[in-house]
Amino acid sequence: MALGRNRRKERAVDYWPGFVDALSTLLLAIMFLLTVFVLAQFILSREISGKDEVMNRLNSQIAELTQLLALEKGGKQDLEDTLAQLQSSLSTSESERSRLQMLLESGAGSAGEAAVRVGELTSELNNERQVSARAMSQIELLNQQIAALRAQIAAIEGALQASEAKDEASQTRIADLGRRLNVALAQRVQELNRYRSDFFGRLREILSDRENIRIVGDRFVFQSEVLFPVGGADLDDAGRAEMDKLASAILELAREIPSEINWVLRVDGHTDASPLSGTGRYRDNWELSSARATSVVKHLIGRGVPANRLVAAGFGEYQPITEGNTPDILAQNRRIELKLTER
Repeated sequence: MALGRNRRKERAVDYWPGFVDALSTLLLAIMFLLTVFVLAQFILSREISGKDEVMNRLNSQIAELTQLLALEKGGKQDLEDTLAQLQSSLSTSESERSRLQMLLESGAGSAGEAAVRVGELTSELNNERQVSARAMSQIELLNQQIAALRAQIAAIEGALQASEAKDEASQTRIADLGRRLNVALAQRVQELNRYRSDFFGRLREILSDRENIRIVGDRFVFQSEVLFPVGGADLDDAGRAEMDKLASAILELAREIPSEINWVLRVDGHTDASPLSGTGRYRDNWELSSARATSVVKHLIGRGVPANRLVAAGFGEYQPITEGNTPDILAQNRRIELKLTER
């Protein structure tokens, strides 16, 4: 038997260092990828939010400029209408002046009255010409303002198109980072599952291959009868012996796991569906399952396992392995489960 134990130790020494080194390198790479992805997503989200604000501001400016352009166009139209009226009035005045001059030359009517009328019409004509000149100046100014507004609108539209193109590029980068992160997480899950399987294999070697200690999925399961008396939550002698072996295995493994891996061993207490009387130490199965998990955790802490690497949880009878009320099924559901996971 001593020779067998020595051979098992030699196999453990040859097996674990390489595995732990590979796992450490993988986890460091994954943590680096996660950090890069979080930083990139934060920076891109800030850029996108900033672009949204700029786009909203540019849209507001475009709306204001469009309103101003409409007002300017309306003012230009009014001035053009006024100019047309002035030109029509000017034409009428010139026609009247020509008629009066013809009358004056032909000697018809009073020459004095005609001269006075001609002077009045000439003055009105000069005034109308001045008004028309001012209207033409205002129209020219409005044309210049409209051209400037159109140039501003074109520049804003160009900025919007550039911002939209940049936003599409950012979305593409985010999608690419998400795809790479999913690949890295899938690889991490595969490595963690293999590590958990190897860990449970070592526990089975240390705790011996007994029918009431087995592996179910990603959990290491102890039947309650191995650790506790019926209805009790204090470890009996056999239970303390098994937990001493478990503590030794955990301490040995903790020395090999890199410090940057934030692992915990979760201890879950489960009972069968048989109700308690309520008159004993524990009123229901919730309290009994929680007390049993806590008892295991405290015993492991007493054997040197760091408290920050242990978690105790009670599930009562609400997470059975199998359904039914036969003695064998009830015995299977009364158990303590150990699950190696991340914090």
